[in-house]
Amino acid sequence: MSALSIPFKFYFPPTTATSFPPSQTKPHNLTFQRRTRTTTKTACTASENPKQRQNPKRNRAEAKTETTSDDVEKGIDPAGFLAKRGISHKAFALFLRERYKVLKDMKDEILKRHENFMILASGFELLGMHRHPEPRVDYMEWAPGARYCAIVGDFNDWSPTENCAREHYFGHDDYGYWFIILQDKLREGEEPDKYYFQMYNYVDDYDKGDSGVTVEELLKKANEEYWEPGEDRYSNNRFEGPVKLYEQIFGPNGPQTMEDLPDIPDPKTRYKEWAAEHGPSRTAAMDSGKEYDIYNVIVDPEWHEKIRALKPPIAYWFETRKGRKAWMKKYSPGIPHGSKYRVYFNTPNGPLERVPAWATYVQPEVDGKQAYAIHWEPPPEQAYKWKNKSPKVPKSLRIYEAHVGISGSEPKISSFNEFTDKVLPYIKEAGYNTIQLIGIVEHKDYFTVGYRVTNYFAVSSRYGTPEDFKRLVDEAHGLGLLVFLEIVHSYAAADEMVGLSMFDGSNDSFFRTGKRGQHKFWGTRMFKYGDPDVLHFLVSNLNWWIVEYQIDGFQFHSVSSMLYTHNGFASFTGDLEEYCNQYVDKDALVYLILANEILHYLHPNIVTIAEDATFYPGLCEPTSQGGLGFDYYVNLSVSDMWSTFLESVPDHEWNMTKIVNTLVSNREYADKMLMYAENHNQSISGRRSFAEILFGEIDENSHHYKESLLRGSSLHKMIRLITLTIGGRAYLNFMGNEFGHPKRVEFPSSSNNNSYMLANRCWDLLAKDGVHCDLFSFDKDMMKLDENQRVLSRGFPNIHHVNDSSMVISYIRGPLVFIFNFHPTESYDSYSIGVEEAGEYQIIMNTDEIKYGGQGKLKENQYLFKTISKRVDGLRNCLEVSLPSRTAQVYKLRRILRI
Repeated sequence: MSALSIPFKFYFPPTTATSFPPSQTKPHNLTFQRRTRTTTKTACTASENPKQRQNPKRNRAEAKTETTSDDVEKGIDPAGFLAKRGISHKAFALFLRERYKVLKDMKDEILKRHENFMILASGFELLGMHRHPEPRVDYMEWAPGARYCAIVGDFNDWSPTENCAREHYFGHDDYGYWFIILQDKLREGEEPDKYYFQMYNYVDDYDKGDSGVTVEELLKKANEEYWEPGEDRYSNNRFEGPVKLYEQIFGPNGPQTMEDLPDIPDPKTRYKEWAAEHGPSRTAAMDSGKEYDIYNVIVDPEWHEKIRALKPPIAYWFETRKGRKAWMKKYSPGIPHGSKYRVYFNTPNGPLERVPAWATYVQPEVDGKQAYAIHWEPPPEQAYKWKNKSPKVPKSLRIYEAHVGISGSEPKISSFNEFTDKVLPYIKEAGYNTIQLIGIVEHKDYFTVGYRVTNYFAVSSRYGTPEDFKRLVDEAHGLGLLVFLEIVHSYAAADEMVGLSMFDGSNDSFFRTGKRGQHKFWGTRMFKYGDPDVLHFLVSNLNWWIVEYQIDGFQFHSVSSMLYTHNGFASFTGDLEEYCNQYVDKDALVYLILANEILHYLHPNIVTIAEDATFYPGLCEPTSQGGLGFDYYVNLSVSDMWSTFLESVPDHEWNMTKIVNTLVSNREYADKMLMYAENHNQSISGRRSFAEILFGEIDENSHHYKESLLRGSSLHKMIRLITLTIGGRAYLNFMGNEFGHPKRVEFPSSSNNNSYMLANRCWDLLAKDGVHCDLFSFDKDMMKLDENQRVLSRGFPNIHHVNDSSMVISYIRGPLVFIFNFHPTESYDSYSIGVEEAGEYQIIMNTDEIKYGGQGKLKENQYLFKTISKRVDGLRNCLEVSLPSRTAQVYKLRRILRI
């Protein structure tokens, strides 16, 4: 008897109430399934399971009614943020409601395919290569355009017939999913497992061998503990019930053949006759007035409650599992760790070999060699074991953006381990609390900086193994650093042999067809966001990096490329009509909403950042109020402004009003704004970093060398200080720019003869006294300023002084007063700046200090100032301060004076 089989008791009415059918040509089996209660936690509550409610198609007018009545109780208003922000625009409000209906329809479609949204986001648990508890590896792939699917690799001599999807083994379903089993190979001299359900624990008890206890002994022990004497009677004697019933109907000497069987009235007639004599039966299935199967038998309610109270003997079931030691003794893996493999398809256009879409480790095409996936299943003693938990998300983010490959000093591709050992401690010392990595996801061409992704579930093999990357993330967490990834879901590489393009021979599996499927300027492919299977792939990909690598956040790259059919390459005036016209992709918007909803539900501490040059309305608003649900958005215009000023505008023509308006372009979302003076775009994308602009053309033998060096150093510090302190709660800096890295980045390509000379960072500059060491010292103290004074986490600053003629900017943020003098030549001895609180203010940071490479015109005995009772800048008091040219100071209120 199985340990999990369920006994039952028959309550037999007299002969006249038997339940056999009038005519019966062969015996029937009675089967009873135990009902189990399952609790499902659904990721998103904006839509119910379609099986539980009807959702007929409605027209646009009905959709408007639906969103204003059915969802009110859930706190959902598809255009809620417009009223919150005081925006009145009928066309855009209607667009938001129509978009919400598309979202609801998509959720309903998803829930027809998946039990809940958590399962939607967990595709990596089924698709790709997975070790099964039984001695085998399962492979699943989505390829709706294929007619035949097989796994080929060095483990089977690249045979397209040995490991293929077979009929009657769930080989292929109606949605285009293929399933292949790769059985482990029995070693010579070993006997097959006696039971087909024999399982092995490959990780937790990997050193456990065969205990010698048979399955029969375990099941017998489980039965003895689980059942009371006599309760398993009918399970052990399966024919006792039918025999007893037969005797009740026909007596001990009833007919022995079908020919001898007399006519029997139908069950309802027999039951009515019996009930008229004995009264209704509490166990009769027909009493409820419903049409039941005549074979349905009601279980004794008392026994039913008793059996529910018992604890199933699952521990004994797990005891039947053997460990890795026993598995290795009996089997050799069907596909060993480190094996190279590809997926083979037969398509209408002929046979194809592709790198699997869900592969977790890939060797990209190099030197003309074809790419392949690598089966990554390290033994437990080699698998990385996590030591640290993710740090708590701070109120302000100081993000250090880095690229692992160029993080070393030598002209080569650096590794994960080198970055972990050398760069992580430096980032911690520099005062940043978050690192953001670019180019981590596998890509074919190194010179693309990782933006033309080919394999979305794989870390780039250029830098090391998946275990190496886990170590990097874990060590970063141990240092108190969050780890973000820049994720590219806005487009994909157009490579066919290694990427997703034409994956199964069809042009429309992952991507759109026609012009919509191609990026107009970059030659990349555009995802088909309205397809549930593509959403399954993309949302699972986000969840994969969190679950497998404990990533703390994502910056979504180039959101504007996916939101518009023109890929964001259009002029925007700010009119809301531009965000709801025919060029806007509703499916892409729905994907972003779904991604944010699911991620924030499954992982409440996750951080999502939108890089959108068009600043789509509602980027950082809650999805329940018509927003897209991001935590931060990137103010891309800031770096462009600084680049333009440094390269094209003379110093004395810098416009202070333009600087302020650009830095605080959207005050309503200031707390959601991420700003940077320059990121990797200024260093990598064929442009020049600020340091290269400021210091690159300075001649050491020139008479103006010191003056030019002072100018470059002063502007470098001032630009960073105002960008950090005037904006939102997040600031970003690209690796090396904090100390004024003098050279741009050039990845090896045909244009530079594949040279690595500029694909590195000159860390040795910090070992020498000079401008780079001074700039790093300033940047480090600037990070300490935020850490100690909580600058970024405070409310939006009061920008009360912007003077274009004197080129002075001042603003107040909490107890701190920031004053900037951008004038290239004019210094001011007693410049009046308004403050609200009367008291003593002390300089806590001065860009002109000698330790920062300045001139030190203000001495320490000049760092304390008292307010004057004089109304300036609309405030009751003022400070008269000394402002040397091209300097900035930060004042803190030390003592309040009561007047």
